[in-house]
Amino acid sequence: MKKAYLPVFLLLPMYWTVFAQAATVDDVRVWRAPDHTRVVLELSAPTSHKVITLAAPNRIVVDIDNATLKAKLTQLDLQGSPISRVRSGIKDKSDLRLVLDVNSDVKPRSFLLKANQEFKDRLVVDLYDKNTSQPVVKHVDDQSLRDIIIAIDAGHGGEDPGASGANKLREKHVVLEIAKELNYLLGKEKGYKPVLVRTGDYYVGLQQRRNIARKSQADLMVSIHADAFSDHRAYGSSVYALSRRGASSAMAQVLANDANNSDLVGGVSLSDKDDVLAGVLADLSMSASLDVSTQVGFQVVGQMGKISRLHSKKVELANFSVLRSPDVPSILVETGFISNPNEAKKLSTKTYQRQMARAIFNGITSHFSTSPPHDTYLASKKRDSNLHVEYVISRGDTLSGIALRYQVSVSSIREKNALASNTIKVGQRILIPAS
Repeated sequence: MKKAYLPVFLLLPMYWTVFAQAATVDDVRVWRAPDHTRVVLELSAPTSHKVITLAAPNRIVVDIDNATLKAKLTQLDLQGSPISRVRSGIKDKSDLRLVLDVNSDVKPRSFLLKANQEFKDRLVVDLYDKNTSQPVVKHVDDQSLRDIIIAIDAGHGGEDPGASGANKLREKHVVLEIAKELNYLLGKEKGYKPVLVRTGDYYVGLQQRRNIARKSQADLMVSIHADAFSDHRAYGSSVYALSRRGASSAMAQVLANDANNSDLVGGVSLSDKDDVLAGVLADLSMSASLDVSTQVGFQVVGQMGKISRLHSKKVELANFSVLRSPDVPSILVETGFISNPNEAKKLSTKTYQRQMARAIFNGITSHFSTSPPHDTYLASKKRDSNLHVEYVISRGDTLSGIALRYQVSVSSIREKNALASNTIKVGQRILIPAS
């Protein structure tokens, strides 16, 4: 009798092991980025998968082992993506098959993410556009005057929400609004050309953010964040530059670790081999960019102190991955602690977002007005401002007489001083342009 029951008893653990590994797809999300589409499947448990590319018609097949579908595919927002439809079926009686019908040629890449405090296990499928043309970078010749290029990086995005505050306030939304406002302000300012690293709610890897700034030939990269801390009493805005030897404060190290971990959401390794391989040339270049970063950061933190409480009045140093670009000066701006109820309330308003963007704008323009790159419009303007004489109008002076004395034209004096006519007054100060 005992021998007859023994095989059944031995089979029971095997049955429960298989049952425990079964997973359900509880949610499906689609994010569109400029160069790829991300499909995220939220899983109830870890599993394995396989991705197959098929043609005529074009489709991407995702087979998920021992899984079932709970999410509704009919409610997916596929607008702007190459996916025209998502279908599901059962394969080999126990596996889930998802079919992504695509209307263009794409290259898939997939990876699994382990569950964390905020998300369940996830399967991420990225569909990269094959026919996307690369951005053309215009190189300015020595005789031309170029704009100062500012790369504006709104932290996090897409599947990486960043820090969270009360009433479901998300860091990724707050910093994108501040970034867009900064982009607007710089776009209106003559002599500047802003470049948004991300323009919508999608994720950009940390290394890719640096690459976008580099390809744009940026004179400065500004990464905007609004972080959180375990102690809700933590407060204050601050500015960080890169430290190659460690953080300048305990808080700087905590924030750096948190920001650097965001690349785990993108499934990208954080081993920055490029910096190691760059060698001596990178060290020389980085020394120069660090100097500029610190100078800009000093101006920005001074302006931010006019509208908010500061966590630190100096430019902090931390080893943020997004700042590790040896040839592009970079700063990271913490606009406040979203975990602090008072600061979260301010950060959620359009008025404060605009004030913060204006403070960052004022800090940037304050630096470059005194230290512009030599081949830019602002540098030319600064040189021109130094090539004039200030003259105080005395009794009996005429504009034509002053022009004759300094051997310049009347029209050039009027243009330099924005004079509507030749009329001048005693005591009036005017600038005489160089002859």
